[in-house]
Amino acid sequence: MFTGIIEEVGKVKEINNTGDGAVIIIEANKVLKDVKLGDSISTNGVCLTVKEFNNTGFQVDVMAETIRQSNLKYLSKGDLVNLERAVAVGDRLGGHMVSGHIDGVGRIISQEKEDNAIWIAINTTGELLKYIILRGSIAIDGVSLTVAHIDDSGFKVSIIPHTGITTTLIDKGIGELVNIECDMIGKYVEKLLVSNGKEVKKDISIDFLAKHGFIR
Repeated sequence: MFTGIIEEVGKVKEINNTGDGAVIIIEANKVLKDVKLGDSISTNGVCLTVKEFNNTGFQVDVMAETIRQSNLKYLSKGDLVNLERAVAVGDRLGGHMVSGHIDGVGRIISQEKEDNAIWIAINTTGELLKYIILRGSIAIDGVSLTVAHIDDSGFKVSIIPHTGITTTLIDKGIGELVNIECDMIGKYVEKLLVSNGKEVKKDISIDFLAKHGFIR
């Protein structure tokens, strides 16, 4: 589990394709502190497992399904990636609960500066948009952000200077793909309302929410 608060930007040192999957070596510093084999490191929002490491970087396996569902397939040697270690019990949760299991990708269609912030507009599919709500949380390339605008084709987020400096987001070009993980609460609610693939026709009442553990 992660928070979406990026700890550092790493650099892709090497990519070795293994058929439909890949082995990636990433140069890093801060995320290597106390690292152990088998630890999880969010890489552009994708939860990956450390298989080898040294004092300058770490190595991960990327399976074919992850390649298909994420923007990792477009990585090249020298590319920068957002990195975050799994959250430790007792740490402050500065962002929101991020699983590192992305839902899909979106495409950057514009960047616009407003005072000290930068608006980024992203187009994505209706399948993802149904889980995205105004003022809700979303993880983009692993970065925890707040949805500030939404329409039928996509959404916008506003990037503050600190986020711009400590992540790769504002360096992305128009047309580039980003990994998206929607807030997991909406997906759990949808699952509760679906039975055997058919929508359950019932009103969401206070009693219903309490019964299923959403309120006390």
